[in-house]
Parts: sequence; structure tokens; C-alpha cells
Amino acid sequence: MYRHLNRIAERIAILLALASGFVLLGIVVLTCVSIIGRALVPLNIGLGPIRGIYDITEIGMAAAVFGFLPLTQYREAHARVDLFQTALPNAVNLGLDLLFNVAMFVAALVGSYRLYLGMLDKKSYGETTLIAQIPVWQGYALSLVGCVAFVVVAAFCILRSARRLLGRGTVGEPT
Repeated sequence: MYRHLNRIAERIAILLALASGFVLLGIVVLTCVSIIGRALVPLNIGLGPIRGIYDITEIGMAAAVFGFLPLTQYREAHARVDLFQTALPNAVNLGLDLLFNVAMFVAALVGSYRLYLGMLDKKSYGETTLIAQIPVWQGYALSLVGCVAFVVVAAFCILRSARRLLGRGTVGEPT
């Protein structure tokens, strides 16, 4: 059962990270096209900048950041300060890992809840971006996908840390 959960968590994390990478590549391409179009305006050949590129970039970047969080959590790659880690016994370090994974789960849960409430708020008011008139709630919804996946992966990481603490797993390699 654990191996199955591990595979699911890993696949969710990797798929969202890949999708986020493609979103970032798309933003780069659109930005380049917009810059080229802006440079060609004086030539009067009908090309120009992409209308609302700033709005598209903002939404895409937010969604990408939240899409990378599950993989970061799965791989235990969040920034951490481990000044005393080598001085502490292994059991204490494993206990701290479990504590930190619980804290990340709580942070992910609160973040998802607040994003959800923000999305509902933006949708109820019909707020749109300034230039492209994209409904703002759509950016929240895209970000919420990554944040909910972050909750799921963080929950798995609690299980993984608990197994390590109980001696059923090894640090650095999921079992």
C-alpha cells in the first residue's frame, strides 16, 4: 500500500512540475513574441505587442509557482537551516523531519483554504485583469490546483517521515 501511495504522490508532483515548466516556457515564448512585435511597430507591418502580456505573465507565474511546490515537498527540497543536525541523534533528526512535514502540511492546508476563499471572492465580484480583462478568479483556480496537490503530497510526506521514525524507511530514498 505504501509503495502505491508513494508512486501516486511522486506522479502528481512530477506531472504538476512538468506542466508548470511548460507554462513557464509558454510565458517565455509569448514574451519574446510580444517584444518582437513591439520592436516591429515602427515598421508598420501589422505586428505589435501582445495585448495583456503582463496579465498573462502574472497568472502563469502564480500557477507555475504553486505547481512546483508538490515536487519540492516530495523531494524534501525546501530551504532549511540544519546548523545542529549533525550534532543531534538520528532519532531527534527524524522526529524534527516529521514535525517539519506536519508544519508544511498545515501551511499547505491553510494556503489552499485561503486561495479557495480568495477565488470565491474574486469570482463573486467579477474582478478582471486591467488590460486583458481575464477574470482574476481563473488565476486563483489554476494556483489552487497546485496548492491542493501540495496538500496531498505533504500528507504523504508525513506518512513517509513517520515510517522513517519507526524504522520502516530510509532517509533519502522512499520505500
